Amino acid sequence: MKRVLLFLATNLAVMIVLSITASLLGVNRFLTANGLNLGTLLAFAALMGFGGAFISLLMSKTIAKWSTGAQVITHPSTSTELWLMQTVEKLAQRAGLPMPEVAIYEGEPNAFATGATKKSSLVAVSTGLLQSMSRDEVEAVLAHEVAHVANGDMVTLTLIQGVVNTFVIFLARIVGYFVDSMLRRNDEESSGPGIGYIVTVIVCEIVFGILASIIVAAFSRHREFRADAGASRLMGTPSPMVAALRRLGGMQADGLPQNMQAMGISGGKSWLALFSSHPPIEARIAALQGTR
Repeated sequence: MKRVLLFLATNLAVMIVLSITASLLGVNRFLTANGLNLGTLLAFAALMGFGGAFISLLMSKTIAKWSTGAQVITHPSTSTELWLMQTVEKLAQRAGLPMPEVAIYEGEPNAFATGATKKSSLVAVSTGLLQSMSRDEVEAVLAHEVAHVANGDMVTLTLIQGVVNTFVIFLARIVGYFVDSMLRRNDEESSGPGIGYIVTVIVCEIVFGILASIIVAAFSRHREFRADAGASRLMGTPSPMVAALRRLGGMQADGLPQNMQAMGISGGKSWLALFSSHPPIEARIAALQGTR
């Protein structure tokens, strides 16, 4: 319940900030007496689409810590914490990265990487993962997450999310205006958008949003293959990553909040493959073994 409330509160705050910004800039006045001002509408759509995506990126590390309860290791107090710090440091050096923050959180077997830049990244692993995998397998998972950081996946995903958000907002309002105009074409006394505009925009945002999520999920699956390959390079061999994936295949490897599942080593199951943030374990293993 706490995670849900945090997610809702964060999104509400982002929308309020963006709405105030749009009002101050005047880009929310795209409906004029002469019809739609497409330039202003595009500016509004870009502000809302990219603004929300980039604010989420900037807040990603803080939100990840809050929503998972991840505790950053500052001074290792156990041999496991010391090993984690040393392993991530070694992998980061191989990848040419600054040392990320390293954290542990209570939960089912999983791990994730997040952060707005390569200089302010976070790599976190769950207690379930540490308890159920060998150190070679855990190191492979850590290498996978470090590869995400090295590939700039967080920023790239944000850019893609911003682009699709912009088109969803832009196209939904164009369709809404067209439908509303058709419904009111014989009503000469009416001015401004009617209920047809509002309803059509809502419906289109839902439909276009679903289509957009397919695009974002496709990129997310692609970046998982790249991160697996990156882990193999950092480890010097694909064997540990293959072993880690096989282990994950026999586990309930989830436990991350819905808004963070794309960050994990293994995502939640989707009822349709098009919406899955992660490829099937079997496909990832086949790619590493060169049989895909």
